[in-house]
Amino acid sequence: MTKTRLFDRNGWIAFLGVGLILIVGVPFLNILPSDSPAHLADYLVPLFGKYACYALLALALDLVWGYAGILSLGHGAFFALGGYAMGMYLMRQIGTRGVYQNPILPDFMVFLNWKELPWYWYGFDHFAFAALMIVLVPGVLAFVFGWLAFRSRVTGVYLSIITQALTYALWLAFFRNDMGFGGNNGMTDFKDLLGMPLQSGAMHRGLYIASVIALGLGFLVCRYVVTSKLGRLLLAVRDAQSRVRFLGYNVAHAQVFVFTLSAVLAGIAGALYVPQVGIINPSEFSPANSIEIAIWVAVGGRGTLVGAAIGAVAINFAKTYLTGSVPEAWLYFLGAIFILVTLVFPKGIVGLAGEWRGVHRRPPAENLADEKVAP
Repeated sequence: MTKTRLFDRNGWIAFLGVGLILIVGVPFLNILPSDSPAHLADYLVPLFGKYACYALLALALDLVWGYAGILSLGHGAFFALGGYAMGMYLMRQIGTRGVYQNPILPDFMVFLNWKELPWYWYGFDHFAFAALMIVLVPGVLAFVFGWLAFRSRVTGVYLSIITQALTYALWLAFFRNDMGFGGNNGMTDFKDLLGMPLQSGAMHRGLYIASVIALGLGFLVCRYVVTSKLGRLLLAVRDAQSRVRFLGYNVAHAQVFVFTLSAVLAGIAGALYVPQVGIINPSEFSPANSIEIAIWVAVGGRGTLVGAAIGAVAINFAKTYLTGSVPEAWLYFLGAIFILVTLVFPKGIVGLAGEWRGVHRRPPAENLADEKVAP
């Protein structure tokens, strides 16, 4: 039996080295004195943590799109559901410190004249229960959706449209005030997490470290899947699904598993994202957000994992810069970069880098042959 191997020695050194730099470097620079030239401003720590959450979300989509050929345009829904589960826990921690000082009901429920807490809010005053829901809610939804879709052999553009319809339906539902999730305004004004103030520097650094660790663990999980026998099966399904089914493999089971795992990773990313940005509202369900996630993966390099994370960070860094300086140019830039990737370098940033290395690293035998025929 062939043993699954995540990395070779150099790969582990690179992985652990980058992880150590990210985990130690940013917090260390942040705690330096403010007058130090190397000091990292406080607002940048949650910003980098947000980028790590986006990178984990991109990994989740790359797992199903790059390796299984499932283009989901609804992964923003799983991200948002994980975020709402975390938001519900954070709202329950406010207690009497809210505007209306109600020990049980969040402020938006008091404002809307709710008399009692809905049953689906029970248990969210405990972090362990909230953590379970962060994994369970996106996972169960993805499992049920995937079971129905993949057993019905819905594939290609039809599956993409259905996933987008799913996130659009959730978007409309969470806008309603009678759903009990804050309506259009969503949830905000969070106070603390696990008894620590959310606005403290220590909490910012802790959430950043947690996001980077989650990204690293998510990468290892995805890497394990794609290098295992299941990963080879997924590649075969992506390239020749009918032939794989003819050979006797249960394609639907493999697709449901990887789709559910991907949704869980997206939910964890959403849960870590919410306390760092301080708000969760229905805009996270927007179909445009799910399309943007696919652009991150395409730009970085579909089917590479590393490329998906790089694409997420690069695109969101550009978004932060452009929306702050020339906000009207952002959508034009995003459209242009997607067209450029599609037409010029469809393998993305990682694929382009690989081709560049191939051009500049020809085998010595070729170089010798060229020298012999040179005049």
